Amino acid sequence: MEELSISELPLGNLLSLPLWETVIIFALLVLLSWWAAGRLVAAVTAIGLGVMWMLRFQTFEIEKVPLDEWVEDSLNFLTDHFAFVTKGISKLTDVGIDYVIDGLMYFPPWLVILVFTFLAWRLAGRNVAFLTAVGLVFLWNLHLWKPTMETLTLVLFATFISVSIGVPLGVMAAISNTFYRIVMPILDFMQTMPAFVYLIPAIPFFGLGAVSAIFATVVFAVPPSIRFTCLGIKQVPAELIEAADAFGSTQTQKLLKLQLPLAVPTMMAGVNQTIMLALSMVVIAAMIGAGGLGGEVWKAIQRLKSGMGFEAGLAIVILAMILDRITQKIAKGHKV
Repeated sequence: MEELSISELPLGNLLSLPLWETVIIFALLVLLSWWAAGRLVAAVTAIGLGVMWMLRFQTFEIEKVPLDEWVEDSLNFLTDHFAFVTKGISKLTDVGIDYVIDGLMYFPPWLVILVFTFLAWRLAGRNVAFLTAVGLVFLWNLHLWKPTMETLTLVLFATFISVSIGVPLGVMAAISNTFYRIVMPILDFMQTMPAFVYLIPAIPFFGLGAVSAIFATVVFAVPPSIRFTCLGIKQVPAELIEAADAFGSTQTQKLLKLQLPLAVPTMMAGVNQTIMLALSMVVIAAMIGAGGLGGEVWKAIQRLKSGMGFEAGLAIVILAMILDRITQKIAKGHKV
């Protein structure tokens, strides 16, 4: 079947005219159809003429927007001029992580389990304490104690940094509508972007290892902390705000003595989600040398050892359940 040339199409000769002449003729045709048959026919005419106009350029290739080059040039510029700062931060953070892991590994596992069980009992009750004791003893039995402590340390570091960033930004988003409109699309972008992408800028800035994993995890896990902090403050009843205003409270007093205390349960839900997202990054972060339970899963994938991978995956689930139950109980305990 032969292809039709542009001149063989209806009104095809018009498509060979100069651009300005074609635009004028098309506009006149649309106006004429609107005058003769109404807006609907005019709209259909405009669409049809537009499709025919696009057919004229079907053999031409539209030049690609060099977005990849812009991103690479930006990262290269930042790496060349600021990498010495991030590498210094990386070394200090590495030292802190090593101290925490060495401290946890210095004591016998049974003693660490007793301490964690006591903390779980004080913070979340007997049921969660029992879950903590059984879960950690099971992980010790699987010979995954050191990877578990490494993962726990990374998650706690990432959560602490995420909450430290997220709470102030959430407060700003709650008290400033302009900042709220700016930050929410950014958070949507951060949560929609595939987690693997965050590993790319982490490596040139922080190098391979745990710090790069923490950086990628923080970028991925900080949005819930911002969102839930903002939501908790915005949900404070208007009557209480009006009462505080009636007593002459300043903005700072309202924030520190009224809004933040009432927002704690919602903020703790944000902390819970941050921890869960941090744990979800464990296996991905292992690809850049994070180690821990994610490293065990990654080694199992490389060696095709399904049993080893299942054990490490189950360990991540147990650790997630323990942290999830503790943070949920803390949130419930702060309800007003």
